[in-house]
Amino acid sequence: MAKKNALQAPLQLSHQLCFAIYSCAHGFNRVYKPLLAPLGLTYPQYLVMLVLWEQDGVTVNEIGEQLLLDSGTLTPLLKRLEATQLVRRSRSAEDARRVLITLTPHGHALKEKARAVPQAIVAASACSVGELAAIKNELIALRDRLNAAMGS
Repeated sequence: MAKKNALQAPLQLSHQLCFAIYSCAHGFNRVYKPLLAPLGLTYPQYLVMLVLWEQDGVTVNEIGEQLLLDSGTLTPLLKRLEATQLVRRSRSAEDARRVLITLTPHGHALKEKARAVPQAIVAASACSVGELAAIKNELIALRDRLNAAMGS
């Protein structure tokens, strides 16, 4: 009997793109965990630090927009980063409702230690940088189309 394609067997796990992406994310987490442990970071904390290493002194809302996270998710994460003295939270002088997040000297210094992480991810993937960039671009385009379909 010929193998059914995804349209003929849509409720098979092996045909689900979402599961392939979900399980791939778990694979990434397994690779990132031992890379980030010496830095004292979890993966979500690493993402926040990437945002701040790119542009220091941004608001919680700006971080949330970049990471697609709400402030309820970010606030405890930022509090933990502050407790480890990597970031400082302060109220904006112009608008006390806005909370600014800035790197501490320790947070700035951690950037150097984190430089090896992206190369380790490339090596673990056994893909070229170009292949990974193409996959990333396809996933971003897919995410944007899905968001547009949902009106967000």
